[in-house]
Amino acid sequence: MKRWTPLIVIAALGLGAIPALVSAQQRILDTTERKEPLKVWGVQFEELEYRYSDDDEELAVWDADFFYGTDDLKVRWLTSGEYAINEQAYETLENQLVGQIPISTFFDAKAGVRFDTPEGPDRTYAVLGVAGLAPQWFEIDANLYVSKKGDTSAELDAEYELLLTNYWILTATFDATAAFSEDREIGVGKGLVSTETGLRLSFDLIDRAFSPYVGVVHERKYGDTADFARADGGSTEDWFAVVGARLSF
Repeated sequence: MKRWTPLIVIAALGLGAIPALVSAQQRILDTTERKEPLKVWGVQFEELEYRYSDDDEELAVWDADFFYGTDDLKVRWLTSGEYAINEQAYETLENQLVGQIPISTFFDAKAGVRFDTPEGPDRTYAVLGVAGLAPQWFEIDANLYVSKKGDTSAELDAEYELLLTNYWILTATFDATAAFSEDREIGVGKGLVSTETGLRLSFDLIDRAFSPYVGVVHERKYGDTADFARADGGSTEDWFAVVGARLSF
């Protein structure tokens, strides 16, 4: 009898689990039949980094995305900024609250509002844009902004990841901003305003949840925007060494 006791216990546990399995399966079937959209949420820091320039400028920089919703509709809070450590002031501070819906297999459309509140004049813009995966696996984020005063500008962000190994990733980024009208108060001229080009080498320490990286970033201003920067005693071109991490949870 002792030899059969473990088998009897296992059989009893198995029989006892059957109602629970049936109940779970029924819940899955009910959810499938109702076609309830799956709600998701998350936080992603594409950039969380320290920058040091060739003229001793030090910046704390972040670019984050907080999102909640379904595949059919997401609400996103996008926040980014540059904090000058020596001056203890925000060079840029941008927050967007947008709704996002799919318009094709690889692209979503988004619309909402953007608030800029750096050290200096504040600005509020309406936002209309698209984001998604372009051919050759380029991640694209393009936006059109219209301020309360009617000033219009556009921004294009592009990113490409080269998988060197299963853990080492080389990421190239390119951001460009153009303005269709002048806003001298915040130092923006008409035409191509600025570009930022970056190259970062990251290591997936914890899957894709925590990836420290090092890299280099080049920033440049153009045209009237560069003239405004010179007149105010600022620089028009900078190189930065970068150390930081990507986070997601």
